[in-house]
Amino acid sequence: MVILQVKVLVPMSTVASIIHKWKKFRTTRTLPRAGRPSKLSDRGKRALVREVTKNPMVTLSELQRTSVERGEPSRRTTISAAIHQSGLYGRVARRKPLLSKRHMTVCLDSQTMRNKILWSDETKIELFGVNARRHVWRKPGTAHHQANTIPTVKHGGGSIMLWGCFSAAGTGRLVRIEGKMNAAMYRDILDENLLQSALDLRLGRRFIFQQDNDPKHTAKITKEWLQDNSEPEPRLESD
Repeated sequence: MVILQVKVLVPMSTVASIIHKWKKFRTTRTLPRAGRPSKLSDRGKRALVREVTKNPMVTLSELQRTSVERGEPSRRTTISAAIHQSGLYGRVARRKPLLSKRHMTVCLDSQTMRNKILWSDETKIELFGVNARRHVWRKPGTAHHQANTIPTVKHGGGSIMLWGCFSAAGTGRLVRIEGKMNAAMYRDILDENLLQSALDLRLGRRFIFQQDNDPKHTAKITKEWLQDNSEPEPRLESD
């Protein structure tokens, strides 16, 4: 068996289309099209799409006028059909509040401010298993399969408390809290880790420190530390 390879200077898609047509219709001739062919030339269609893409609010009357100037058909239905073929459809424009230059400046300032915020909090992490109930998708009779169970240990697996902070630039220091944390311990954590975290995250000399209203965060000694480290910089606040 001899296999001949012939190179033709036509796109592969064209060859594939011809092969598909032959397999389906046993012919390579141009088949009759469904419906009446468009009177718009391909060049006219491309011009309409460019015009609509450049100015989405252009009207059909304006499109008719430019179509006439190019010597193309100007019927509204013809123009609409050509535009629809490109996936563009006429829809009612949504109303949106106008943003003035002042509004835009405020938005930019808000984004800049968010980039200068350092958040912090404490969290408890279970060392083994989880306390919360979990749901699992399983078949009947597979309740005790390893994949469908949560391993536990007698008397629980213990947990640790952590303090951490983060900003838009990433995470700061992470500190393990030994024992029960009080206001004095919290103040020491801030003193040893907060300013260094801000330095590592490149927040600059002025930033906003954000924390919740936990009693340790609003204690007198904590407020005094925040005040002492707020003048003249950085800026430290509680939420």
